[in-house]
Order: sequence, then C-alpha cells, then structure tokens
Amino acid sequence: MPKAVIFDVDGTLVDTNDFHAKSWCRALSDFGVDVSIEDIRSQMGKGGDQLLPVILSPDLLKEKAEDIEKHRSELFKREYLPRVCGFPGVRSLFERIRSAGQTIILASSGRAAEVERYQEIAGIGDLVDAVTTKDDAEHSKPCPDIFEAALDKIAPIAATEAVVVGDSPFDAEAARKAGLRAVGLLCGGFPEHVLRDAGCIEIYHDAEDLLSNYERSALAPDISGPGHVRA
Repeated sequence: MPKAVIFDVDGTLVDTNDFHAKSWCRALSDFGVDVSIEDIRSQMGKGGDQLLPVILSPDLLKEKAEDIEKHRSELFKREYLPRVCGFPGVRSLFERIRSAGQTIILASSGRAAEVERYQEIAGIGDLVDAVTTKDDAEHSKPCPDIFEAALDKIAPIAATEAVVVGDSPFDAEAARKAGLRAVGLLCGGFPEHVLRDAGCIEIYHDAEDLLSNYERSALAPDISGPGHVRA
C-alpha cells in the first residue's frame, strides 16, 4: 500500500478546467490575442509559465506575459471562482484514504489562495496533511517541481511509496519525472488515451469511481496488471 497519495486539484477534485480555459481566452482576447477555447483547453493542467509560451510570440511573451497572467487571475476570481463545485465523492475518498493510514497531500499549479478556497469547496480541509502550490515551485507542470516539493514535505516517504492522482497528461508527465506513478481521472476532460499515453497506470471516471474501486486500485496493496478503466 502506498504511504501517501498526492492529489492534483483543478479538474481532479474541483470542476474548474472549463472555467480556467474561458478565463484564459477572455484575458488573451483583451490583449488582442485570438485563440480558440479548444487550444486553451488542451493546455489545462499547466500554469501560466508553461501555457503562455505555447500561445504567445516570443516578443509578446516577454512584454505582456505577466500582465496577461495577472489579468486572467483577477478575471477568474471575480467571474468564475464563485461558480466552482467539487466533484462527487471527493471527501468520501479522502476519508477512505485516511482510514487506511495514508498521508494526503495536494500538489497544484494554482496559487495558494485558490487552493485554500478549493479545499473549502470540496470540504476536505481537515483531511489534508500538506499542500504545495505555485508558490513552492519555480516551474509548473509538466515540470516535476511541484511534486518534488510535495515529496520534500512528506519526507521520509519516498517517491516509490507514493501515488499521484490527477486529471491531465501534464500531471502524469510531471509525476513520471519525479519518479512517481500516476492514476488518471477523466473528470478533467482529457480522453483516456491521452492520459494513458502520458503514463497513467490506471484510469477512473472521477473520485467517486476511484473510491468504488479503491481495493483494486493502485492506492491499495497487492496491485498488479495493466490497470483499470471504467467504460
């Protein structure tokens, strides 16, 4: 049994990916940059430091990236954060993990204040042992910094003794670079094959589905085989 479970937050525990994509599109448009919602949506899971270089020209990135990211953050907090809901089964899953004696840590590319608010929305604040956010890492996912910071907080638990749960291919890529296994959830909107290709060892619909299959999942002991997919 893993000693620790490291959870991504956006798109994994709370339903934010579409809201983040919309806020990025609107913020970029306000700076004269037209980009499709589909292109932005495919980048969810990254922080602004990794997302904007994909979208902006080098000159605009250098001149306006900080202003765009600040504007996007303010827009999201004002117009979208009040509409965020938690996914079904999140608190029950966390209670199951804690009952097994496992440590729970959140590892998000988001800002600390947002992650604190998400814990309130999901009703899990009293079940979380530690949190790492954008403030703890030089680079966001798919760089491994945030997961490496999480491992530092739960030391002496090693990477081989922990499992990541996330919704994006960037979670899986970052986990792999940090020496961690990753379980994927489909609730963030990424297709199963994209999560598989990124390295997820198992796929579930959402936290509720993972809870229903906890004893057969990578979170439980004595797991072998190719992993699980719910149709």
